[in-house]
Amino acid sequence: MFDEENLKEPEIMLSDCPVCNSKNTLEVKNITENIPYFGDILETSVYCRNCGYQESDNISLEQNDPSRYTLMISSEKLSSRVAKSQTATITIPELGIKVEPGPKSQGYVSNVEGILSRFEEAVIRAIKLEGENIDPNVENNALDIIELITKIKMGELETLMILEDPFGNSVIDDDDANMELLTQEEVDSLQTGFTTIDQEDN
Repeated sequence: MFDEENLKEPEIMLSDCPVCNSKNTLEVKNITENIPYFGDILETSVYCRNCGYQESDNISLEQNDPSRYTLMISSEKLSSRVAKSQTATITIPELGIKVEPGPKSQGYVSNVEGILSRFEEAVIRAIKLEGENIDPNVENNALDIIELITKIKMGELETLMILEDPFGNSVIDDDDANMELLTQEEVDSLQTGFTTIDQEDN
């Protein structure tokens, strides 16, 4: 565990900006915090004093047993707490939705309703991006997803939510949620959002 002093004071370094190439104008701040559900987290933020470029990221410093949580969700479960780390995959099979981690994935704590709203907003954004040229089949599928999400929120549909994390830093905090450990084969099939390099012996 990190001591209290490290939790309060960020470590600040200066570096060259990758955008404007200015020397020693990029402030890199690192701070560690203990976040409920996630444990110890390294928060990194960068800001260029010259061009204003900025970016931030959160990385979990803990690794637990790879796990899968499943929960039948309905209007009665909308307030159930969900902690999703940056390495987790969320699947709702009946909606045809599967969200996998990518290089820019970040962890967050929400609830079932918040997760559904994120999915709904993503589908709406996709429809708007396609505009008038959207394929009718794609549009109908997207509208079906929105309708199913509405039915869940209105108590007209109960369906399964699956949360899988190869690093075990995610949880569905509900008494009715089922937790099981993942096999190595299942872990290998999951995305982590990290870049890996395979090395082979010559």
